[in-house]
Amino acid sequence: MFKKWFGKPKGDAPEEAGQQGPTPPPAGEASPASEPAAPDAGTPEAAAEEKRSRWGLFSRALAKTRSGLRGLFGLRRALDEGLLGEIEAELYAADFGPGMVDVLLSGPEGVRAAWKDRKIEDAEGVREFLKTRLKDILEKRDSALCLSPAPPTVILVAGVNGTGKTTSVAKLSKMLRDQGGKVVLAAADTFRAAAVEQLTVWSQRLDVEIITGAPGADPASVAFRSAEAALERKADFLIVDTAGRLHTQKNLMRELAKIRSVLSRKISGSPHESLLVLDATTGQNAINQAKIFQEEIQITGILLAKLDGTAKGGIVVTINNILDIPVKFIGVGEKLDDLEPFDVNRFVDALFEA
Repeated sequence: MFKKWFGKPKGDAPEEAGQQGPTPPPAGEASPASEPAAPDAGTPEAAAEEKRSRWGLFSRALAKTRSGLRGLFGLRRALDEGLLGEIEAELYAADFGPGMVDVLLSGPEGVRAAWKDRKIEDAEGVREFLKTRLKDILEKRDSALCLSPAPPTVILVAGVNGTGKTTSVAKLSKMLRDQGGKVVLAAADTFRAAAVEQLTVWSQRLDVEIITGAPGADPASVAFRSAEAALERKADFLIVDTAGRLHTQKNLMRELAKIRSVLSRKISGSPHESLLVLDATTGQNAINQAKIFQEEIQITGILLAKLDGTAKGGIVVTINNILDIPVKFIGVGEKLDDLEPFDVNRFVDALFEA
């Protein structure tokens, strides 16, 4: 049975129950012999190496945000209105958004209130205060993947074209497969032949089964056949890739609702997770997309793609707090392994790394 270190059962059942991105590179990758030997899996050395590697990904992903904040908090400055103004400007620049900046600085539990009560007096105190405050805010929403009480767990993936949706589906498939899960993919983006072709190539590289339909076929019919296949194969996960659509295209949004309905009739309680893929580099525009999708299909989690050093990390906090939707995965690079379950402590610590 696959490991569930990033997931939790949905409901009351015990856990035991159960952009299209860049075109995949051609065959002919470097042989293992050309790469340095990795520590044996399961050893303390391997665990330490994995921890360093994961921390490096987070650190690089938040480099742009951290560079501005580091300049403020790296100085031993006394806290005054001038410094508060500079911190406010940096938080805006980091895509925290007006509502979140107000919560962090001027709210009843914000920096100004703590300063007035003499709990903090300098820039370093603000850094530690914000770290604690952000962790408290982010931990209010569970970022673990919801699992079905009995397999398969159905994960519906939606998003606008260009956000990295199809590539994110491939990354998620690899993550679940590497944890020992049996995965079936549904190529329900039948409006774009290129999307089906791309996902098919990924499925072949990952050695996971994929269910496709003819170009222009009813996406709901592909979802239905995929659900049948997942049940027949005794799969642990069914991941349904849907057509990239603008959140203003009502007809396509209705198709998405139809897919949800078909899945729920075939597999009880599904989809157990409805992930919306957002492009971290679009900043506050991602909030508008998420609001519309949430109204239409009841989004349960966010997969934030392209948080790879060019994006600004504050958008993670804004989505989580303002929209009341947890960020569950973040894409931190272009490689198949560059998808991370969202970890509050690791994220905040990397954001304010000295």
